[in-house]
Amino acid sequence: MGVLKKFEQRLEGLVNGTFAKVFKSEVQPVEIAGALQRECDNNATIWNRDRTVVPNDFIVELSTPDYERLSPYSGQLGDELAGMVRDYAKQQRYTFMGPIKVNLEKADDLDTGLYRVRSRTLASSSNQQAPSPAPAGGRPGVGAGAPGGYGYPPSAGPAGAPPMPSAPPPGGRPGAAPYGQRPVGAAGGRTRHWIEINGTRHQISRPTLVLGRSTEADVRIDDPGVSRRHCEIRTGTPSTIQDLGSTNGIVVDGQHTTRATLRDGSRIVVGSTTIIYRQAEG
Repeated sequence: MGVLKKFEQRLEGLVNGTFAKVFKSEVQPVEIAGALQRECDNNATIWNRDRTVVPNDFIVELSTPDYERLSPYSGQLGDELAGMVRDYAKQQRYTFMGPIKVNLEKADDLDTGLYRVRSRTLASSSNQQAPSPAPAGGRPGVGAGAPGGYGYPPSAGPAGAPPMPSAPPPGGRPGAAPYGQRPVGAAGGRTRHWIEINGTRHQISRPTLVLGRSTEADVRIDDPGVSRRHCEIRTGTPSTIQDLGSTNGIVVDGQHTTRATLRDGSRIVVGSTTIIYRQAEG
């Protein structure tokens, strides 16, 4: 059974069904759980061939209505989310530098149903640092401030850990990047890109892919909430999505935006249609 499925089943039995009522809002706990998994994957840092460190301190920012609805259960929900992260890390063979913490915070700039995740790698022996706010227009999951703050790799290794290598060690994961950099694909490898809509896969074979309701779009989406030329995906390192002046805009990983960086598993919503962006080596 998958980690997310186990997480959902645990929530079902909490507080005599209270969670089932609370989470009828647009923000679902499994969405937050999936975002935490992506945050771990996107910020994984290789220390040596046997140790890949991921963030252990997370903040989930919610709109005012969603925060007020969920805050009475924030402690229990935070514990369940932390347990889910722990299970996922065990599955992926990730390690942590300190205890796992997941906290909910209110963000006045978010609309109902939207959320934003920030993270940092915090050693248990380090002083707690106040998180620096993300700059205006910054992408979710990346904060401002010095290394060690939210969105940054650890500024010091775990006790007894060897110095961080400047290149992936022998036996390291394919595509591993030097300290502070994100993997961009194994050397010489070819990255495949595709999207999934309602279970149907659409391969991206050109540098750009236009999505919209028009028959002239590269991928046609029959949804009245989708504009004729709604948005465009550009593949690269990294891949991006750009709104093309649509009526209803785009939501990427829970954030209303006009342009965003895409990662494997990114969730795009246009109109009432959900699109999953995928990429893989080989």
